[in-house]
Amino acid sequence: MTAMAKEARTSCRAESLAKRIEEGAAKLAAFVEGLSEAKWRTSVSPTDSRSIGVIVHHVAAAYPIEIQLARLVASGEPVLDVTWESVAEMNAKHSQEQNAVTKAAAVELLRQNSREAATAVRGFTDEQLDAAAPFSLSSSAPVTAQFIIEDHALRHSWHHLAGIKKALNR
Repeated sequence: MTAMAKEARTSCRAESLAKRIEEGAAKLAAFVEGLSEAKWRTSVSPTDSRSIGVIVHHVAAAYPIEIQLARLVASGEPVLDVTWESVAEMNAKHSQEQNAVTKAAAVELLRQNSREAATAVRGFTDEQLDAAAPFSLSSSAPVTAQFIIEDHALRHSWHHLAGIKKALNR
């Protein structure tokens, strides 16, 4: 199959989702690249002691997990074992492990994993995007794969960029 034929088969919705994932990651990367080392180490809020650097790495590291969850739902599989408590535990462990992450390493991982996430999303068909299954992070409501992509892989960088800007009063 030629590249043009494969491109023609890509869902317009999947392409739009992928571009928005790339856009959010690019905005996050561009913003944090201009931060001083001191600002890179700034906590994001009084209730979230993670540094900006840890948050950027967190966004990057979450892409594969978020895409896997969307793939499960796209295949009709319910996701019932992921809780907000388990997410909090994963985030706490990640924060300890990545406390000294460098800007270069975090931004490179952000670029790599967002690119891979966007590529994966481009592979979803409209039928897969429309598939719904119970999802424990949404009170086990039967949500679509598209919703999971939008609420997690797509929104994640935008959400944390807003928090970072608020922490820095920008």
